Amino acid sequence: MTTPPPQGQNPYGQQPAQDQNPYGQQPAPGQPQQGVPPQGFPPQGPYAAPGMPGAAPEQPVKNKKNILRIAGAVIVLAVIAGSWWASQDDAKAAAVGDCMHRGSDDDNNPDLEVVECGSDKAEYKVLAKIEGKFTSIVAQSKCEAEAEGFKYAYTETGGSKSFVLCLDDA
Repeated sequence: MTTPPPQGQNPYGQQPAQDQNPYGQQPAPGQPQQGVPPQGFPPQGPYAAPGMPGAAPEQPVKNKKNILRIAGAVIVLAVIAGSWWASQDDAKAAAVGDCMHRGSDDDNNPDLEVVECGSDKAEYKVLAKIEGKFTSIVAQSKCEAEAEGFKYAYTETGGSKSFVLCLDDA
């Protein structure tokens, strides 16, 4: 039979060192407790609880989202306005008496734009503009009836504005 060791003694015969902190005793002044993080230094950075000293400042997420939404809306409006403004010189904006410039050699997409009739770019003059959707044969006959002396018929179809331009050399 074994008897318990006397109180204050280690049952395994080892004595705690002077600088070690035995269980249940307070450390000497100026000595940190073992196994416990030092006190007085709260966690810092993004993992600290909000409002604690050293915590990263809270970001106003709502303001950033609102700013991004407003910036996006401004960009969309600028693109729409720019597209409208740029299209004011194309064939849709042409009227009888305007001069046109062909910006492309592609017969399927000649990229016609309105130019000053006195400029070096003026290639064609609009003799008639007829609203409606026409095949190329019907467009030719419409131009023959509406614009005496025309040489070219340009048709544009699609969307709500379909038309034919009856053109002559400028």
